[in-house]
Amino acid sequence: MVDVLDNKRAATRLRILVEIAERQPAVSQGEIADEVGVTSQAVSEYIRELVDDGLVEKEARSRYHVTNEGVDWLFRAADDVRRFADHVTEDVLGAVSEDAAIATDEVAEGESVTLSIEDGLLHATSGERGSATGVATTDAAPGTDVGVTGFEGVIDLDPGSVTVLQVPPVRAGGSRAVDEDAIASAVDGADLVLAGGVEAVVTLRAADAEPAVTVAAGDVAVAAAERGLDVAVVATIDAVGRVTDVLRDGDVPYEVLEG
Repeated sequence: MVDVLDNKRAATRLRILVEIAERQPAVSQGEIADEVGVTSQAVSEYIRELVDDGLVEKEARSRYHVTNEGVDWLFRAADDVRRFADHVTEDVLGAVSEDAAIATDEVAEGESVTLSIEDGLLHATSGERGSATGVATTDAAPGTDVGVTGFEGVIDLDPGSVTVLQVPPVRAGGSRAVDEDAIASAVDGADLVLAGGVEAVVTLRAADAEPAVTVAAGDVAVAAAERGLDVAVVATIDAVGRVTDVLRDGDVPYEVLEG
């Protein structure tokens, strides 16, 4: 482990090595000094140490390049910085950030609450009764919004499923070529119904199933499935690929059926 964040000298050494790698082979110590915020004499001393340690090789006056050992050192240092950044964003900021939830019962500011996902929304219940908890930052009556911070644990949640139903384009019959009863049956059990394409919207309306969303169906389906909702996407054949591409990128399982 490089431990580049242990002290200022190690961090400065990293920054100077990065500057050399970025500027090589013509390296201006004055420019590096201005960029890093140290004197040119200090840069010269750092470079001499880097050469002695085999991380930098001097070719001629003001001409340097980072050695293979230096590149390896930079990779290890970057990993250290990345792990520290992950710790800050996930562990530290994640614990102090505030989010909103729906109170399921009376909640008092400062009270510990149990967190759950219902209908795709975060809910908070007074007391510690589950695997995911937080601390209320506001008072709240049942059914109102409550601020929550100090998140701990993992919310028990089964990801939702996505079913994509294809509808022919208008040139091939569009909504008129679809069995409305079959569409109504297919979307009946879904928590959320989405449409992609005009033909899909008309098909759903003919089946008495108004779509909740008629744009960006793939993105909405990914977000909904991650929150445990079962989603039905009715899409024109021309639009199915755009929907499934987003589902694959979001690592959301799905099945495609004929409408």
